[in-house]
Amino acid sequence: MASTYDVRVWRILVNKNKGGRTYTVRWITDGKPWRETFSTRALAESFYAELLGFIRKGLAFDPATGRPVEHAGRRGRSVSWWSLACSYVDHRWDEAAPNSRRSMADALATITLSLVGPAPAAPSKREIRNAVTRWAANASRRGSASVPDDLIRTVTWLERNTLAVSSLADEAIVLAVLKGISKTLAGEPAAATTIARKRAVLYNVLEYAVSPARLLDRNLLATIRWRVPKVAEEVSPRRVVNVEQAEALLAEVGAAAPRLKAFFASIYYSALRPAEAVDVTIDKISLPEGRQSDEWGWFYLGGSAPAVGAAWTNNGKRRESRGLKHRPRKAVRPVPIPPPLVAILRDHIAAYGVGTDGHVFVAARGGLLSESVYGRVWQLARAAVFGSAQAASPLAERPYDLRHACVSTWLNAGVPAPQVAEWAGHSVNVLLRVYAACIVGQDDMSKQRIAAALRPTPSALDADTDTTQAPGESRGGP
Repeated sequence: MASTYDVRVWRILVNKNKGGRTYTVRWITDGKPWRETFSTRALAESFYAELLGFIRKGLAFDPATGRPVEHAGRRGRSVSWWSLACSYVDHRWDEAAPNSRRSMADALATITLSLVGPAPAAPSKREIRNAVTRWAANASRRGSASVPDDLIRTVTWLERNTLAVSSLADEAIVLAVLKGISKTLAGEPAAATTIARKRAVLYNVLEYAVSPARLLDRNLLATIRWRVPKVAEEVSPRRVVNVEQAEALLAEVGAAAPRLKAFFASIYYSALRPAEAVDVTIDKISLPEGRQSDEWGWFYLGGSAPAVGAAWTNNGKRRESRGLKHRPRKAVRPVPIPPPLVAILRDHIAAYGVGTDGHVFVAARGGLLSESVYGRVWQLARAAVFGSAQAASPLAERPYDLRHACVSTWLNAGVPAPQVAEWAGHSVNVLLRVYAACIVGQDDMSKQRIAAALRPTPSALDADTDTTQAPGESRGGP
């Protein structure tokens, strides 16, 4: 391997950005410039001092990487997977949404099960999962409290017995981890979406280990040959209710739990995600002033409050208001309110008012709606409206399926896909991929449109009329 001792390090460069300052360490090896940018001055100064230390020790640098020869491999041998997992969580915590934090913890717990070495008195799989999800993968708890008594033995064992980070440069080890994330805790095959989600976390951790942690020379997952299971994204038509079924369900909810009817109706008529409906405030609704039955209104959605659990939010509550899914924090998504929903919302606001913080859909005792409460109401409504066979099927199995019914209705009504995507908060590509199986009954309409497009226009027929002079006929006058 080629190496060089021609290395120079420049002073730290301070970058002034809109989001704050960043700090860049610049150095040159054998005439080739390198740079590494850090979010804090402390991290930059630490790396700066580390480079100077390598130079003083007379270590050779690799011109291809700009780092000391085999430096990453040596550091990786001295750092455990447990330490890397904790460091990665700290790195991602502040910027990650509560749902992402919980998902990351679940993935790290599964990965850790494949990275423990043989040692006596090993904890059970469930104990290891608890130690990761409740401690290692929760930066808030690690930063503000000591290890809970019931986790001390497992955490201590994992600190000593997880494999070194350098082992993740071994293809056999990485393949074993991939095999591990493909199974549930009970040893059954995991869902394709679960495998894809956990693989993405593993990939990101390895990227972090390469840079900025500098514990590995490369991310083996980027080149390893492994077939990723296909993710089934399409919504099954078996989940989608028709208009009569939806109205029957809403009527049953209105009789059994009238406070929740408008909540479910907003999901069905305007395709709100349940977490978006929970977060709707009165200032985000525009209803027409008149009382005509054909008037439309608008939602101006600006946030979402998914239920993820107090352990993963910044406010210590089960729900935390966030920006719209896949959109900038302050983005607003206009969604039309059809006349049936206009009437339902008017009745709801007249009967129950709004919460002290302006939320339209609140619990009976105040506060945001509980997912468990409206989930129970929904299952009771399904049981009352459907027969036993339908109630056991996926038909409207979850409140979220009302959103699927709404989007399917828009598409089947002939609303252009870009417009549906904008209202539903999707990209056009995702919309058509997810709802492809739910677009039905448009074959005849499409054929009629094609036939109309191919039919000659009257002007074209006139132009083709035969005007040839008949024998013996004079063109002129008599």
